[in-house]
Amino acid sequence: MTDRPAAFRRDWLRLARTPSVGAVTFRELIRRYGDPSLALEALPDLSRRVGRMTPIAPQTPAQAEDEIAAGDALGARLLLACDPGFPALLAALDPPPPLVWVLGDPRPLERTCVAIVGARAASALGRRFAGALAADLGAAGLTVVSGLARGVDGAAHQGALATGTSAVLGGGVDDIYPSQHADLYAAILAAGGCMVSENPPGRTATAADFPRRNRIIAGLARAVVVVEAELRSGSLITARLGAEMGREVLAVPGSPLDPRSRGGNDLLRQGAAVCEGAEDVLRALAGLSGLAEPELAFDPLPAVRPGLTGEGPQTARDNILTLLSPSPAPRDEIVRLSGLTTAEVNAALAELELSGQVVFTTGGGAALA
Repeated sequence: MTDRPAAFRRDWLRLARTPSVGAVTFRELIRRYGDPSLALEALPDLSRRVGRMTPIAPQTPAQAEDEIAAGDALGARLLLACDPGFPALLAALDPPPPLVWVLGDPRPLERTCVAIVGARAASALGRRFAGALAADLGAAGLTVVSGLARGVDGAAHQGALATGTSAVLGGGVDDIYPSQHADLYAAILAAGGCMVSENPPGRTATAADFPRRNRIIAGLARAVVVVEAELRSGSLITARLGAEMGREVLAVPGSPLDPRSRGGNDLLRQGAAVCEGAEDVLRALAGLSGLAEPELAFDPLPAVRPGLTGEGPQTARDNILTLLSPSPAPRDEIVRLSGLTTAEVNAALAELELSGQVVFTTGGGAALA
């Protein structure tokens, strides 16, 4: 647990739940003001300075306290991105999720995690392979992470029950989806695994929640294994996000006659490693063993830095706006084309999000609102 004061934790939650404050803007606000309460106080005036017609109204203290009480009633833990127990790989993402709820035993998240994802309408062989792979990886001391969906996800969780597995949910940590996995959900918790979600307890998942769920799956893992997936699927989104994060991506080869193999086979054409068993995953992870520890975005309490004040150069914001379109652009590309520093671009983009002119994608790219 953390020794942060209750008011700090409440205000961190309030800032994270405030409309128009996404993960990028949240990080910039904390970097600038150093404390969530100071950022909350500055938000209304800051949003006015960047041209927003109606000042942003932060989440109320009562709303945050209700969410915390709901989590406490479930026995769930609220982990802030600045907490020592927050998963290090998540904290090092660009940008990191400001917080997650964890229900169950969080210790499996302290081990090296491997994501196993794939088709909901998976074949019998695909499910069998996912379950066996998960069991072998668990026996090797790894934690299997997936999304509790039908098909490959469910088989992976089932295979890893004995060693502890983590399910990342689109809704709150108490939102069992699909409902037919209620027994599996209970079994994961009973066996010492856990549920993870960015969303508040009691939240029912919507379609918009699953890309963010997929980002958390990839972010927790050192490697992402795709067992079966069609060419347009959430599993390929998870694999793409994992590749962008520097994770190892593996795919199980399949028959070209089966549409469920096309996504994995396409990943192999793009350079993903072949996965025919746990040995392939372990070999891929061995190649990552020399990586340095990730640099945390909140370390551990940010110092006040210049940047997000609402008084930055209007020319910088105008310059960035000319580079954007309704199609998302990666932030490193915006940095390259604008000639600004990364810090200047992040601060300007955060101000543009607060003004309502820019939105961020799941992967952190920016687009015109």
